Amino acid sequence: MEKTLQLEIVTPDQQVLSETVDYVGAPGFEGEFGVLANHIPFLSALNIGNLYYKKDGKTRYVFVSGGFADVSNNKITILAESAEKAEDIDVERAMNAKDRAEKRLAQQKDMMEYAAAQAALQRALFRLKAKETAG
Repeated sequence: MEKTLQLEIVTPDQQVLSETVDYVGAPGFEGEFGVLANHIPFLSALNIGNLYYKKDGKTRYVFVSGGFADVSNNKITILAESAEKAEDIDVERAMNAKDRAEKRLAQQKDMMEYAAAQAALQRALFRLKAKETAG
């Protein structure tokens, strides 16, 4: 029996990651889920949040903004709207995005604009958390 699985993370613009890993934890739309080698086929919508994976005893983080996860044949493919490895996250840019989103939230009266501002804030906060958690 296999003890590892292949993790692929892709966005419309690029392949973010391709690694053989021991475990993947992802922010599913209905809650976090985990995948080990030999997992049954599985498809899930993803929420905005931080995906993490374990390899060689180390935990690494990737921010994902929506999309889908497809698990089959010892491979998990993440098709994300956007994704950033924690080490690639620009903290200053994320803090500026957080500040802009908070200002937009305070000023919005329209529900659609409020929801967009809230999603932007959530993306910024998860980026910062991924960077902070990764060290």
